[in-house]
Amino acid sequence: MAPAALGDKLWGGRFVGSTDPILEILNSSIAIDQRLADVDIQASVAYAKALEKASILTKPELEKILSGLEKISEEVSKGVFVLNKSDEDIHTAIERRLKELIGDAAGKLHTGRSRNDQVVTDLKLFMKSSISVVSTHLLQLIKTLVERAAIEIDVILPGYTHLQKAQPIRWSQFFCSCSGPCHAVALTRDSERLGEIKKRVNILPLGSGALAGNPLDIDRELLRSELDFASITLNSMDAISDRDYVVEFLFVATLLMTHLSRLAEDLIIYSTSEFGLVTLSDAFTTGSSLMPQKKNPDSLELIRGKAGRVLGRLVSIITVLKALPSTYNKDLQEDKEAVFDVVDTVTAVLQVATGVISTLQVSLLSSYLLTDRCLCCVLQMPFRQAHTAVGKAVHLAETKGITINNLTLEDLKSISPLFASDVSQVFNVINSVEQYTALGGTAKSSVTTQIEQLRELLKKLKEQA
Repeated sequence: MAPAALGDKLWGGRFVGSTDPILEILNSSIAIDQRLADVDIQASVAYAKALEKASILTKPELEKILSGLEKISEEVSKGVFVLNKSDEDIHTAIERRLKELIGDAAGKLHTGRSRNDQVVTDLKLFMKSSISVVSTHLLQLIKTLVERAAIEIDVILPGYTHLQKAQPIRWSQFFCSCSGPCHAVALTRDSERLGEIKKRVNILPLGSGALAGNPLDIDRELLRSELDFASITLNSMDAISDRDYVVEFLFVATLLMTHLSRLAEDLIIYSTSEFGLVTLSDAFTTGSSLMPQKKNPDSLELIRGKAGRVLGRLVSIITVLKALPSTYNKDLQEDKEAVFDVVDTVTAVLQVATGVISTLQVSLLSSYLLTDRCLCCVLQMPFRQAHTAVGKAVHLAETKGITINNLTLEDLKSISPLFASDVSQVFNVINSVEQYTALGGTAKSSVTTQIEQLRELLKKLKEQA
């Protein structure tokens, strides 16, 4: 890239000579922030109206500027907006094109406005709409989980701790889980967090200038109304330097992706031939170029891998912010690439996750080895004593080379005379899961309550999205 003449730059008057060509490349953000073109035009339209109200622009000048911005907007939407090598960023590109279209009147649009408050306004406008998009896809995934849980409420599978069979659970409770991987309840918390972030994004910084504020009689309330912000920033210095909402969004996205990664990990394990609990749709799996029998869970592995990518973006931005002096510093140019990448990644992952969940098939196992036997005799001996007795029963079964459900009542009573005569009931999967009737448990009545509560919560979250 040939070095641009400094006279062509928005800030070139004070400098002599040309910028180092390598610095030109490092400094240029147009390849990334051109994505802000639509919101930059939107903010410029609002600012032009505020300038006219403040008598900085005449009515004819305002009309020329609005007409030019409309023309640029059409070019952007049609994909024919041309970027020049000298365009440092999207703000420069739009101002340059506006001057080409309407002449010197374009130069008045920047009166009292700094790229500092311009870019943070653009970023907030972008994030407002992007968070809504992410929220929509997230709510669709939650709905898919909840509705699938309702349909398959009678399916019972082993629950695991330490990757070992622990207690039988309803498949529906796995989907509705709130303490483990990212299932419906955990996802609703992520949705609530996105709503909280949106409140802090929805505060207008435009009119803060470079750092000290706007020297003109700019009506910031007019700007707020035109751009549909909920409120106005209180302090111009804070408005320019604030990237808390970026960090918050990246953190919530990281937490969401961590939940999704854990869900993916579960389903990867459950879909193996060794576990055989679920079968993934061909639409969300791939094969091997060498081994024709393979059906690889690439969709889930990519979800798991992308979680690391999003975490990396969070770490990079919070590291950038940790030692910055007040107000704007060029380090903040890194924020947009992180936000764009995370928005794209999370949006794609949520759609893939919804596809995986809606199309997978669960194996209908009739029975398997239960391991929560001690609850059978807990009413007849202290729990710790029952725990020890069941442990001895497991050891006895291993010694005899049989499964625990093949031990006779006599075998069990040789361990403890307090084993109940109806001990065989614990080997019934339905009887086992139906014990857990407390709120949040895996009994059918409890899971049904969870599903209904999630449906009600979904309605509220959709209203807030």
